[in-house]
Amino acid sequence: MVSLSLIGAFIPTAFFVSITPGMCMTLALTMGMTIGVRRTVWMMMGELVGVGIVVVASALGVATVMLEYPAVFAVFKYVGGAYLAWLGIQMWRSRGRMAFNAEIDASRPATPFALASQGFVTAIANPKGWAFMVALLPPFISLDHAIAPQLSVLVAIILVTELICMTLYATGGRSLRHFLEKSGNVRILNRIAGTLMIAVGIWLASS
Repeated sequence: MVSLSLIGAFIPTAFFVSITPGMCMTLALTMGMTIGVRRTVWMMMGELVGVGIVVVASALGVATVMLEYPAVFAVFKYVGGAYLAWLGIQMWRSRGRMAFNAEIDASRPATPFALASQGFVTAIANPKGWAFMVALLPPFISLDHAIAPQLSVLVAIILVTELICMTLYATGGRSLRHFLEKSGNVRILNRIAGTLMIAVGIWLASS
């Protein structure tokens, strides 16, 4: 059993939280610009796995321990942030071609696993995301009903809204890409995407 009133209130709350610009949405926008919506789906899948872990762990109280020991996030944060920033720098250095269109450099194709890993690390290594879920979930869980069904519904709602919002951001990025490509400003597009990627990397490492 679940509380329909709480679930009804949670849906718009989850959508508002997801649609607000953040690291994952910025990453979706950037990849939508550079590799298109279809390949960005791999990043989205990784991000959804990470978000699912964060939500479940937060609801079960694991996040409380992890937030008290922020060193747990250090490796994910700094390595992941440095990697994203490096990708951004490669985009800036690209001149006459689309950076990250099929590959970031000529010898290292952007594989589905690499794209999914970026989404996963960005989602799971963000302490603010953990803290937010710890604060968000309790008001929407009723002690009068079984916890497992409620948690299942909440996770499903969060993942669906995250997927919808990331798709919207990636689609917006693709539209911007088409606009700039038509005007011949590929270098501008690369620098916009590179700046956003660097920003996400710094954001992840400093959060």
